[in-house]
Amino acid sequence: MRPRFIILSDLWGRQKSAWTHLYIEKLASEFDIQYYDCCQLGNVNTEIYTQDNLHQQFISFGIETAVKSLIQLEKKPAHILAFSIGGTIAWKAALLGLPLISLYAISATRLRHEINIPKKTIQLYFGINDPYKPSADWCNQFTNEKIVLLDGETHEMYQKEKIATLVCNNIIAAN
Repeated sequence: MRPRFIILSDLWGRQKSAWTHLYIEKLASEFDIQYYDCCQLGNVNTEIYTQDNLHQQFISFGIETAVKSLIQLEKKPAHILAFSIGGTIAWKAALLGLPLISLYAISATRLRHEINIPKKTIQLYFGINDPYKPSADWCNQFTNEKIVLLDGETHEMYQKEKIATLVCNNIIAAN
C-alpha cells in the first residue's frame, strides 16, 4: 500500500490550477494522491474571482472553515503538499489534530503570523523576492524545520516546472 499524500491548492482553487499536474504526475507513482480545492474547503464564494476578494474571504472565515473541513475529511495519517494559503490551512489543521506525517508548504507566507509549530516533519519553500515571506527572525525560531529560500523567485514560483521538480525530488528522496 502506497503512502497517502494530500495536495492543497492555493488561493485560486481548482479553477486556476492547471500547473498542479507538474506535481501530481511526479508524485503519483509513489503516493496515493488526494487533491483538495481550498476554496471549496473554506466555503469561499468564487463568483467575484479576484485575488482581493478571495483573500478577504479566506482571512475573514475561509481559513478557519477549511481547517475544520480538512480535519473532518481526513482521518488517516498523510503527507501534505500545500501551496500558499493551503500551507496555512494544513499547518493550522495539524495543530488541531489532523493526522499529519509531514508537511511541504510552498509560498505559505501567512505562516509568518504563526507562533506555534506542528510536531511533525516540515519543509517550507519561499522565494527570496516574495515580499510577504517570513522574516529571518521568524525562520530562525523554527530550528528543526527545513526552510528553503530560493534565489530570484517570487510568490507564484510553485507554478514553474523547475520548482515542481525540485520539491517533488525532495519529497520522494525523503520518503
